[in-house]
Amino acid sequence: MNLKLHKPLCIFDLETTGTNIGKDRIVEICILKVNPDASRESKTWRVNPEMPIPNESSEIHGIYDEDVKDAPTFRDIASKVMEMLAGSDLGGFNSNRFDVPLLAEELLRVEIDFDLSKFRLVDAQTIFHKKEPRNLGAAYQFYCGKVLENAHSAEADVMATFEVLDAQVGKYEDIPNEIAPLSEFTFHNKNADLAGFIGYNDKTEAVFNFGKYKGQVVKTVFQKDLGYYGWLQNADFPLYTKKVFTKIQLSGKF
Repeated sequence: MNLKLHKPLCIFDLETTGTNIGKDRIVEICILKVNPDASRESKTWRVNPEMPIPNESSEIHGIYDEDVKDAPTFRDIASKVMEMLAGSDLGGFNSNRFDVPLLAEELLRVEIDFDLSKFRLVDAQTIFHKKEPRNLGAAYQFYCGKVLENAHSAEADVMATFEVLDAQVGKYEDIPNEIAPLSEFTFHNKNADLAGFIGYNDKTEAVFNFGKYKGQVVKTVFQKDLGYYGWLQNADFPLYTKKVFTKIQLSGKF
């Protein structure tokens, strides 16, 4: 194994009802936990999303309403998911932009807090796009010399993603093999939230990345326009983004 791990690394992949982080739901989740001694364990759950799966999504991942009608809901498995992720770093393919934010939404929806500061995130897609811009199937062929069978099956995708990530670390001399610097390398931009609505300025102050206050310091805006905070909490933003807004708003009181 080319990766040098100091704690477990959980590579995970979600199949979902769609791509809207704030509204769509998980229909399948697979987690591959790789330990520092290179031992591995994996777990896959089919999930009843408690909403119809659009046909265009089912045609991609092959999971239809009938397949999950008797499956547990995410609330039923959430504690098991968190138990597996606890004490680990997180990795995936396009995970920083999609899988991690959507998982955070699902956890917050069932009242389980997701604290991003407890995890280092590594995204194999970012490394791939920086080095060899294509997709997971091409990455698997390029780095591992294999054809990705059953693409868009969570289990196939997560197994391939780990092999790609490990091969990337072995291929490029300037790619670190430890999670902390690798996490830094795979971030495109630093944001205060997962969906990118809140960024940072050159003083590392949280600023709005959208709207009428774009570029302005969030804490300062809330101090002069508390009504805007109220509007944000009632608007259609991801729960994790609202959580960060609340944290900033409360910090301004002290």
